[in-house]
Amino acid sequence: MTDRAEGRSLELYFVDGKPDGMLTAKVFNWTGHVLMAPRTQIRTALSREEARYTGVYILLGERDGEPFAYIGEGEDISDRIRNHDTNKDWWTSAVLVTSAADNLNKAHVKYLEARLVEEARGVGRVTLENGTTPTRPGLSEADQANMEAFLDYLLMVVPALRIDMFIRNTRPTQPVGATSVGPVFELVNLKHGLKATAVLQDGEFVVEAGSIARSEWHGKGNWDNHCARLLDQLKKTGVLQLDGQHCVFTQNYAFNSPSAAATVVSGRPAGGPVEWKVKGTRQTYKDWEAAQLAHPEGEPL
Repeated sequence: MTDRAEGRSLELYFVDGKPDGMLTAKVFNWTGHVLMAPRTQIRTALSREEARYTGVYILLGERDGEPFAYIGEGEDISDRIRNHDTNKDWWTSAVLVTSAADNLNKAHVKYLEARLVEEARGVGRVTLENGTTPTRPGLSEADQANMEAFLDYLLMVVPALRIDMFIRNTRPTQPVGATSVGPVFELVNLKHGLKATAVLQDGEFVVEAGSIARSEWHGKGNWDNHCARLLDQLKKTGVLQLDGQHCVFTQNYAFNSPSAAATVVSGRPAGGPVEWKVKGTRQTYKDWEAAQLAHPEGEPL
């Protein structure tokens, strides 16, 4: 046995040869089938055989400028989506999830629907039109294990379609005595009372629980909108908790870059490579990274 992460091969097929058109997604050794289509091509998508299978679906769009979604299920999902085409005007694309052999039954897809709603609400990136979280149906132990395995694959595929509503960026706290790979970085701003620490874990820049950030956004201009929304989202989901005039990270949180992390901590646009420093030194993340790149991996520094 090995602890090395296993790779996966994902096949994306652009049905009409356009990256923003209809596409299918499959993973080797997974029975699931994913079809994604913009609303402008929904008639063509629903004419495909797999659209008439039993499955779950996700409608994606915006309402009042914020990401909005609906998760549903059906024994013939094309019928359900035709109904939504009449009754819902906000969605702009649809994701249809079935199995290649059409071997999902009603209980299976009701379970998947409930779990997807749970995951989306737990992450909190989008607002769901679903009024309540559906109750999981009673499945046998074996069927439940099979649906959880199906879901694991699905949650791996969906982000590859540029859908981030199920991506969890919170990370578990390291157990006592555990050590991180590489140094601890810190960002300190005495003027605003900020002090945050971060580590690199599995290629992610993880700000650690207990770090102190600004409680409000102080940037200006449209460029800031994404990070301003992220700061607001982290407060809504409880990752950032208000503590006086500051916010405290209640959990470890993974950012896709040092700059994104520094921007949220500082509440304004920030250059992470120079603002994060190796803890206890004046060496910036930028200089530390340059030192790493100057030596082949595995060679002592």
